[in-house]
Amino acid sequence: MSLTNGTSGTTNRHDSPPLTELETAEILQSIRNSTTAPSTELPADLTLSLDLHHQQPGEVIRDLASYYWDASTMAPLNAVSAAALARLRAYKPPPFPTWDRLPVSRRAAVLILLFADRRGDLRVVITMRAASLRNFSGHAAFPGGKADSLSETPYQIARREAWEEIGLPMDDAKIPKPFRIEPLCCLPCSLAKNEMAVRPCVAFLHADDVPGKPKAMVDESMIPRLDAKEVAAVFSAPFHNFLKAKDEQREGETLPPGEWYDGYWHHWLNEPWRVHNFHVPVNNQKVIKPKVREGGQAAIADELEKEEETVQRFLVWGMTGRMLVDAARIAYAEEPEFEHNAHYGDEHLLTRLEEAGQLPEKKRKEVGQEAIKEEVKDAKM
Repeated sequence: MSLTNGTSGTTNRHDSPPLTELETAEILQSIRNSTTAPSTELPADLTLSLDLHHQQPGEVIRDLASYYWDASTMAPLNAVSAAALARLRAYKPPPFPTWDRLPVSRRAAVLILLFADRRGDLRVVITMRAASLRNFSGHAAFPGGKADSLSETPYQIARREAWEEIGLPMDDAKIPKPFRIEPLCCLPCSLAKNEMAVRPCVAFLHADDVPGKPKAMVDESMIPRLDAKEVAAVFSAPFHNFLKAKDEQREGETLPPGEWYDGYWHHWLNEPWRVHNFHVPVNNQKVIKPKVREGGQAAIADELEKEEETVQRFLVWGMTGRMLVDAARIAYAEEPEFEHNAHYGDEHLLTRLEEAGQLPEKKRKEVGQEAIKEEVKDAKM
C-alpha cells in the first residue's frame, strides 16, 4: 500500500493543472448546461420541497417523488467547479472483476451527490445516521446501502437508497424541471468494516434555467421527506475543503470554534490505512432533520434539537472521509495537504479477501420490531 505525505504550504484553489482539449470542451458544455441565476438572498443549504410554485390550478401532486431539491440555492458553476466536473466525467475506474464474483450480500453502493452553491462552488450532500447522534460523534455517511439483486448496478443501488433515505426520486422523469441528475463516474470500491465492497457513484444535481418558466421560490414550508428509521439529519459540506488541512473561509462567512481536520494512521488487515477526521461546520446552513419520529428516534431527535445551539460541527470520518478525499483528488487534480493513502479505494484488499474465500454469502440478520435503529441499518448494509 503506497503512502503520500501532504503538500507543503497552501495551494491556490484556482491554480489547477492545465486542462486538456477534452476537459476544456466539457467545461464549456457544463457552463452552457448550468445557467440558473445565482441567489443573493438565501443561504447555500440544500432542501427538499414540493413544487407548489409551478403547480397549475386544480393540479394534484400524486406522488411523493414530486419532492425535489430547491433550485434557489444553486448557481452557475464557476470555472474551478466546471473543471472539477469535467475531470469526474472523464474519469474511468480500473477494471475490478472481483465485483462480478461477489455474492449479492457483499455488494453495496453509495451516492456522492454534488451541487453548486450560490457562489458556484461545489458542495456534497451527507447524511447522519440516526443512532449515532446522541453525542454527534457517530456515523456520517452518504445515502447508500446493500444491493437487492445481482443484476442491480452500483448506480441503481445508490439511487434506490437515496430515494429511501433523503427522498431523491429514483426515476429521473419524476424530478420536476428545472432539476436533473447527471451521473458522472464511479470510483474504485472501498472495503467497509462489515467486509462489503462499497462502490461510490458520483453525480451532479443540475438546476437548469427553463425559458418561459417562473423561477422556483423558497419557502419555510419546503421540508425534506426523510426516512426517520435510517436518517437523522441531512447537511452539506464544501467539496474542495476535503483536500485542505484547515477551513476554507469565504468572505462574509463565520466559522465556529474548532479545527477542520485531524487524522492518524491505523493498521487494518496488516496494511497502513489513513483515518481522516473532518469537522464540518454546520452553523451557516440549515440542518435538515426528520419530521416523523418514532420510538427511540424521538429521543435522539429531541436531544439533537436541545444541543443544536452548542454543536456547530459534524464529524465526517472513516470510509466516508476516505471516499471524499478520493473524489476530491480526482475532481480537482490536487493532492491533499495532509498525509493520505496514495491509491484510491481498497480493491486490492477486496481481491485478496475474495481469493482467500473470506467473502462468502452473508446470512441475513434477523431484525425484530423492537430492534434498535442502528441494527436495522446494519442489517440492511
